Amino acid sequence: MAALKYAGLEDTDSEEELPPGWEERTTKDGWVYYANHLEEKTQWEHPKSGKRKRVAGDLPYGWEQETDEKGQVYFVDHINKRTTYLDPRLAFTVEDNPVKPTTRQKYDGNSTAMEILQGRDLSGKVVIITGANSGIGFETAKSLALHGAHVILACRSPSRGKEAVQRVLEEWHKAKVEAMTLDLASLQSVQHFAEAFKSKNVPLHILICNAAVFGAAWCLTEDDLESTFQVNHLGHFYLVQLLEDVLRRSSPARVVVVSSESHRFTEIKDSSGKLDFSLLSPSKKEYWAMLAYNRSKLCNILFSNELNRRLSPHGVTSNAVHPGNMIYSSIHRNWWVYTLLFTLARPFTKSM
Repeated sequence: MAALKYAGLEDTDSEEELPPGWEERTTKDGWVYYANHLEEKTQWEHPKSGKRKRVAGDLPYGWEQETDEKGQVYFVDHINKRTTYLDPRLAFTVEDNPVKPTTRQKYDGNSTAMEILQGRDLSGKVVIITGANSGIGFETAKSLALHGAHVILACRSPSRGKEAVQRVLEEWHKAKVEAMTLDLASLQSVQHFAEAFKSKNVPLHILICNAAVFGAAWCLTEDDLESTFQVNHLGHFYLVQLLEDVLRRSSPARVVVVSSESHRFTEIKDSSGKLDFSLLSPSKKEYWAMLAYNRSKLCNILFSNELNRRLSPHGVTSNAVHPGNMIYSSIHRNWWVYTLLFTLARPFTKSM
């Protein structure tokens, strides 16, 4: 009882009544959370009953949901001309207490994206995936679409993007999936893609920076930058900057950057410990395909960490992901030696 008294929980008569200093709030997608103003913290569980809840149904007629500059959800009553941070649907909440498994769910090299997403309803979520017409990108796009998300396949080739869309629709004709053109080797193309997406006036809950080239011969893009560096890192960096405002308005949102274990086997500093920009976009004489790939993946890691530091206070998280060593996809297509190595390793690595 002493602990309950200290927490202020003994003052309430009803299990559902909040203790002093607590406030019930909702996220943009309808989940209920609780704010403790005395300790300045939030939590998903009701401070007294320990239950999790979500609001049920649509907003009442005349109401609209908005987000302020701090990322806080509020509600506008257009009929009575008033605003409130209290969701009018809180009187009609439902419990969300899934039965916890007796053993911890484990995933291994044989787990699929469909298995990991099993039981999740992503209806209403908007997702962009770069390089989504094949390989990891396509499997991710398909799995998210089959679980209800509106998935946009950002692909360099319009024809391959359309083919990928059809492959998803063949599995579920009601899937919300579409293709848009994005060439990361062109900063102008990245800008045009961002403008086209914004013109749709939809939120963006998940941005997956997946597209990459590996083992490519040295060449410069139309922006006079080495292609591996621009496609794998700089193009994605620019894309996130252009869509940052949409991500923040859509919070909670996330950015997922597909990196690689290869980031450990390189350096981007000079002998004095300072960042050496010449290593990021090297000349043809100084270029080695594998090293260029490793450096681009290291840039992915550093970018994701800093992005999370800057945007997480605004409800946008960022994570860098290592998908697995030498997964047999089309990434090795640039040189027959790499294709041979990936083929030999295929029986021992994670498959699609």
